[in-house]
Amino acid sequence: MRAFLCAALGAALLVGSANAASGEDDLLIFAVVSAPPKDRSRVAVKASVNDTVSDTKLLASESILNNLIWKKLEICHALRIEGTKAADGYKVVTVRVIDASMLPMTLQSFAGDCLIKKAIEIAPLVD
Repeated sequence: MRAFLCAALGAALLVGSANAASGEDDLLIFAVVSAPPKDRSRVAVKASVNDTVSDTKLLASESILNNLIWKKLEICHALRIEGTKAADGYKVVTVRVIDASMLPMTLQSFAGDCLIKKAIEIAPLVD
């Protein structure tokens, strides 16, 4: 009985450490779409990772490309993303559209300027 408990505890520790190790590369990324997405597999954004803002690309996998949020993506959309760093951007694991007020302060001014620019330049074309 004691050996069984020790084996079960050891297995639980191994599984827990494996999950922790695989989660170390996942990053929390806040982003604002900075250009109209033409190629949905590579979307240009202004991203904030650990309060560092940069212009980069979001790289979508097949499962993300089939996501309804990703299909409806437009310029100025604010996103909360979990992903991993890649050579030419960030690989998206999960994505959520958020309100711009939920962005870090480092991105809120960019998002506000983007929405104003979109309202001035794109909205009159609808009429």
